[in-house]
Amino acid sequence: MKPRNPLILAVYLPSGLLAVCQGMMIPVLPIFTRTFDASYGIVGLVLAAEAVGQILGNVPVGTLIRKMGRNNTMRLGVVLVVLTALALYWSQTVYEVVVLRLLTGFGHAMWNVSRLTYLAEATVSHRRGRAIAIFGGVGRMGSFVGPAAGGAIAAYAGLRAPFLAYAIIGIGVIFVVLFGLSADKRIADLPSQKTFRIWDVFQAHRAVLARAGTGQLLAQTVRSGRSVIVPLYAADVIGLGVDEIGLVLSAASFVDMSLFYPAGLIMDRFGRKFTIVPSFLLQAMGLACVPFAGGVAGLTVATCIIGVGNGLSSGSMMTLGADLAPSDNVGDFLGVWRLIGDGGRMASPMIVGSVSDAVGLHPAAFIIASAGLVSSAIFALLVPETLQKTTRSA
Repeated sequence: MKPRNPLILAVYLPSGLLAVCQGMMIPVLPIFTRTFDASYGIVGLVLAAEAVGQILGNVPVGTLIRKMGRNNTMRLGVVLVVLTALALYWSQTVYEVVVLRLLTGFGHAMWNVSRLTYLAEATVSHRRGRAIAIFGGVGRMGSFVGPAAGGAIAAYAGLRAPFLAYAIIGIGVIFVVLFGLSADKRIADLPSQKTFRIWDVFQAHRAVLARAGTGQLLAQTVRSGRSVIVPLYAADVIGLGVDEIGLVLSAASFVDMSLFYPAGLIMDRFGRKFTIVPSFLLQAMGLACVPFAGGVAGLTVATCIIGVGNGLSSGSMMTLGADLAPSDNVGDFLGVWRLIGDGGRMASPMIVGSVSDAVGLHPAAFIIASAGLVSSAIFALLVPETLQKTTRSA
């Protein structure tokens, strides 16, 4: 007997559990890196390393999906993510941390693209926004729990303890993806088919990737920037402890996760741009407010504004990528789409780190906020609506 919703075990449950783990890292990892007497630039490098690993992984992941199948690609990715997170517990130098985060990013590339490929192929356009928004919302629920849990564990058991908690939860995810997935789709890898087709995808879709891809690059820059600026500003400017930082971030995540289903309904009823454009405008406004926060209350208000914006964008970039992907080459196109987005995730921590070392955290916040403004303008003016309104099916 098939489950009522095969996405629950295949995507939603493991995504939610890993989101808790990722959320635990947000308040912990920047502070943990600072214990090695690292500058803001080095902290930015550590936080960017995962995105670099994802970029390196996005290039071959389409081929891996064709060769191994979605299920095995997901499984291998999860195992790599969990093992490298556990290894952080024993890291002794900042260089070890950078290498481990690179490997974590490679694992996340395998995990992310295989999940998105599954979602793109399992949904139709007029229901895709809700399906992917729920996927994003499940992740946001995990992100709501994660920062507070990570901060509390670090405050009472040490900064390395969350890495052990990550591994324990991750073992549960491994069991789910080992035994809870439905039968994989058979993928024929013809002898004439090229192994790497990333450049072919760029060439075939360069017009849309130039516009939508640039918008996504800047969108992911502002999304990633909040995870760097807020913990560092809270710790170094306001003087909050890691547990207090976790509570502030979880408050914003609560606002964030409350909007995922309305975001999906708006995307499917009115169009993708009705959530994308205001979401990154609000995130830019919230980030610009961070330097004016003088205490916990002000910082919480600023991060909650960011949370509203990020909640409205729940699943939007994944939905847009799935809409744009050609039906005969979903995996490779989404690999390129993730590659572009991960470029923004990589750039943001490095921008924050270098600017903060040079002139301070306040200008860094304004620079990242400007990326959100430009992204919102690009999606409003240059990217066409991708919602295809078809006759509703049962």
